[in-house]
Amino acid sequence: MIRRRVKRARGGGFELRIPADERELLRSVGPQLREVLVREAAGAQQGEDSAVARLFPVAYPDDEDRQTEYRLLVHDELLSSHLGALAVLEETADSERLDEDQLLAWMRALNHVRLVLGTRLDVTEDGDERPTSPRDPRTPAFAVYDYLTYLQGEIIEALSG
Repeated sequence: MIRRRVKRARGGGFELRIPADERELLRSVGPQLREVLVREAAGAQQGEDSAVARLFPVAYPDDEDRQTEYRLLVHDELLSSHLGALAVLEETADSERLDEDQLLAWMRALNHVRLVLGTRLDVTEDGDERPTSPRDPRTPAFAVYDYLTYLQGEIIEALSG
């Protein structure tokens, strides 16, 4: 029987059965993405980083003025939401139990990391971009991407169950 890493607990909340090495990985991804988001917010990468752009979707691709207005209205709120989800992941990475709001924040944070990492790795639905050699320098990043995808799936199953 497969041991689930995330499962609904009796009496409410969710039980986390995540090994120490995986928790270490989870603690590390939050600060890395936070740094990228803070740089983007400061304008250092605005519009230049297609991976970060995935977290701030374009609402009006054919109307620059409306897009600028939209960005002014929602960007700070989106950034705050992204940073908040990362903060919950970082603060609770060693927890053995989470409430639903915390687990939802984990799901959002993992999704943000996956979107950025997947874009940087050129992940597509057909999967042709995956390295075939363990010596490929992208192999560790793909392993992280796959793990985060797996864990996010477990979170979704636990929340749905």
